[in-house]
This record gives sequence, C-alpha cells and structure tokens, in this order.
Amino acid sequence: MAPSLAGPKRPQDRIELGKVASTYDALFSKPNAENGFNKPTEQLDQPYTTSDGVGVKNGDILIAAITSCTNTSNPSVLLAAGLLAKKAVKLGLTVAPHIKTSLAPGSRVVTDYLTKTGLLPYLDQLGFGVTAYGCTTCIGNAGDLTPALNETIVKNDLICAAVLSGNRNFEARIHPNIKANFLASPPLVVAYAIAGTVRTDLMSDPLGKDSKGNDVYIGDIWPTTEEVDRLLSSAMNGKTFRKLYGKLPTAGDLWSKVPSASGQVYDWPASTYIAEPPFFGDFTMEPTVGELGVSGARALGVFGDSVTTDHISPAGSIKDTSPAGKYLIDHKVTKVDFNSYGARRGNHEVMMRGTFANVRIKNLMMPPDAKGSRIEGGVTLFQPSGEAMPIYDAAMKYIAEGTATVIFGGEEYGTGSSRDWAAKGTQLLGVKAVVARSFERIHRSNLVGMGVLPLQFTNGESAESLGIVGDETFDVVVGDALKPQMDVQLVITRKDGTRKDVTLLLRIDTPIEVDYYLHGGILPFVLRQLLAA
Repeated sequence: MAPSLAGPKRPQDRIELGKVASTYDALFSKPNAENGFNKPTEQLDQPYTTSDGVGVKNGDILIAAITSCTNTSNPSVLLAAGLLAKKAVKLGLTVAPHIKTSLAPGSRVVTDYLTKTGLLPYLDQLGFGVTAYGCTTCIGNAGDLTPALNETIVKNDLICAAVLSGNRNFEARIHPNIKANFLASPPLVVAYAIAGTVRTDLMSDPLGKDSKGNDVYIGDIWPTTEEVDRLLSSAMNGKTFRKLYGKLPTAGDLWSKVPSASGQVYDWPASTYIAEPPFFGDFTMEPTVGELGVSGARALGVFGDSVTTDHISPAGSIKDTSPAGKYLIDHKVTKVDFNSYGARRGNHEVMMRGTFANVRIKNLMMPPDAKGSRIEGGVTLFQPSGEAMPIYDAAMKYIAEGTATVIFGGEEYGTGSSRDWAAKGTQLLGVKAVVARSFERIHRSNLVGMGVLPLQFTNGESAESLGIVGDETFDVVVGDALKPQMDVQLVITRKDGTRKDVTLLLRIDTPIEVDYYLHGGILPFVLRQLLAA
C-alpha cells in the first residue's frame, strides 16, 4: 500500500502521495459534478498578495493541524511527526508564519511522552504547539484565518488547502473559505506545512532548502522504523496514565464551582447554548396518527449525489448573515462569540436555522450563476412565487401556511458523520419525506427515528431523470397500512397541471421502525414505553 492522503472533499477519496499535486491540478478545472472546482485553468498559477503583504496562490496550505482523537491515539505516528520535526528544524527548515498550525493531542499522555523524548520543542518551533485536548480542526474549531487572507481568498475565489490528521474533510467543515481539504498522517501534516502547498509532489520535489541553501527532500527527514521503535517505550508507561487520569473523579474542582440548580427537574436557564427542545411538545400517551402519506407538498430542496450530514447540518462556523447568525445577533451575541454549530447543538433554535445552511451545499432548484456554476449556500425558491430566500425562512413560511415539504437527493444521501441533528433539523423544518436514490444507513435510521419518511427511487429513476425542478407539488400515497419496505406512490403534479405517478420503495426497513414512525419518532415512542412501565 502506497502512502496516501484523502481528499479534497471526502474522506473516502484516497490519493497516492505521489499523485496529490497532479490530482489537485486536474480537479482545479474539472466541473463540480466530477468533484472538481470548476475554475479556469489559466488561473491556476496566478499569484496574489494580501493587503498585509502575504503572497498566496491556489493550492497554498493555510491550515496544517495534527488533530485530536483518531491519529493522536497512535504513538508511532505522533513520535514520527516529532522526529520529522526535529530533523527539519536541525536542517533549518521552517513553516511560513501565515500557515495556521496546531497540535491537539487526544490525551495528555501524548504531551507527556513527546516532552520526555525531547520532541515537543521541535514541533513547537515549526508552529505545532499544543493548543487543546478536544475537538479542534476536524470539526471546524481551528479558529479563523487573518482578515486579509479571508478577503483575498473570497475576492479571487482561491482554492486554497488545509492538511490535517483528522477523519473528516467534508465541504466547509474545516473552514468556510478553504475548499481543498486533505487528510494525512501527522508526519505528513508537518511535511506539507513545510512545503506550504499541495502542488508540491512530495515523492519527487524538495520540501525546501536547508540553512546552506541545499534542497531537502522528504526522504532526508523521514524517520525510520527503528528510530520510532526506540522511543515507543516512553509512550507505553502505565504509570503515566494512572498519574494523569487516576484522580479524575475527585479532581473536578473547577466543575464544582459552576453554579447550578438542584432538584429532579431541569430549570432550563435563558441561554443561547442550551434550550428546551420541542420534541415532546403537546405530548400525549396515545400517538395521534394522521394521514400516513403526504399531500400537496412542496420541494424545500433538490440535491445531487453525496449530500453529507455536514451539508445538511454543518458543524463549523456560523455566518453573521445566515439565519442562525441573525438569531444570535438578535439575542445580543456578538460575532466574535458566535462559536460554532457544533458548540451550540444544545439549542434547537440555532441548529434548525443551520439545517441545509452549509455554504457549499448546492440546491439544484436554484438557477446557475453567470459562470454556469450552481449557486452555493442554503437558499431555495419559495413556491409558487419563486422568490429566493434562505431554506429556513422558506420552511417557516410553509409551516405557517400548513404546507408540507419534501427533500430530493441523489446517491449516498446522508453520508458522513452520524450526526443526529441532520435528522432532527430536517424534522424541525417541517420536512415530511426525503426521496433519494440511496441512503447512508445511519442517516436513514435517524430519519425514521425523527418521524421523517425515507423513500428511495426505483428502476434507475432520479429527480433528474423525472425532470423535477422544484416548482411541482407532490403527493406520497401510502394506503391504509404501513409495512416495512413496501411500495408507495409518488404523484408529481407539474406547474402546467400534468401528472406523473412514480413507484418508490419505503425505506422503513423493520417492524420496530414502523412503530417508531407511527409514534412520531423514537423519542416519543421510548417516553411512552417508560411511562407505561
């Protein structure tokens, strides 16, 4: 197996190390439908300068992060990163100061053995100082770039890069303005930070020059297996684990000082971080089963293939012009204190406003821009007027007038992180059904658990083949009883009054899922079971 990275938009897209540069160059001008960036080839080598004098080009690395959890639980790769950093520093290699570097160990034990082996100072000299022990870059918590860099990237639509050792790199997750995101091992993250661009072929091009002006290649600083093995005993010390974590149950003095209420019922304080969720509103012991199908629905969004849970429910930064940003501003939260969607997942008001609000999501209902590219961002066309507005605003208008909504997707709908808010937010926006060519298994289950019908196209059909553009009305005809994996009918009524009937597969797959759906979701189902017992 050749050393590899994954990217630039999905973790499953593996690229051999020697092909990263050529793959980036090819994707730069490929259309979006082919996972590309749809940019003119002649712009690839165009240099730009920020207002504070930093030179930047397409392919430049602006974030390089050794992130917590996944790779930092493996001492071999952390020690390899430290050894590579040591060799690089001794040769005089550096990392450009405008590259945002960070080290977020998954455990304090990592800091301990990097310190004991004398490697942490070398990582620190290259900018990889310890910043946190929790979720950082992988979930969009790297912090922002400089205003000058952001301005230059946005103004010139640059395709800059991030390289991180995390396990997720979906669109807009790492940073809203960085469009090419690559997953790599910790030592490769350090190597790419030194190179400064993903357009350097690490298998054949030099990383940089040493203090004497000689070319330095990755083979010159890559640690050997023997070098790593000699240091592994420092990471296998049971006493260190017991020392750092043995007293945790009694070491929470700071937590004990946080003021809190007592009693059996939570008092739901006024907060923009946590709010009482509406999932048990109007709760009764007996479920109220209404119409099994859907009548007179409108399309809230029509999406293509590989719509991830990050597209549906982003975890990263909140734009001040978005519905979630406006909500926070209305509640006296300044932009600098917005934090992220991931941090505010305890407040449904923020999360439902963030549903389908990813800055890279493409609603195919929207017409292409002047360059022929699909408009990005969480916008839709409210029907029947055709007025463009944020998806959240349209959803609230549909709910107010009593109109059901549906979502259309392509292959692998809901792929990626098993984020429960992707289904919760969908339900809170009033979506009654999601119709897709195929579903990621956990998201399909989560939709059922929130009382949303997952429906699958059959016979090779799709929203595209059926000519669905979003100005139609839709009926889902189920019949008198719900059975797992039964056929249902989708009735499409077009703007000119013509109709088309399509057979769909109901992706409620098991009898217990039928019960969940009839109860309005798994939450009221479980509560009724508990109260009945």
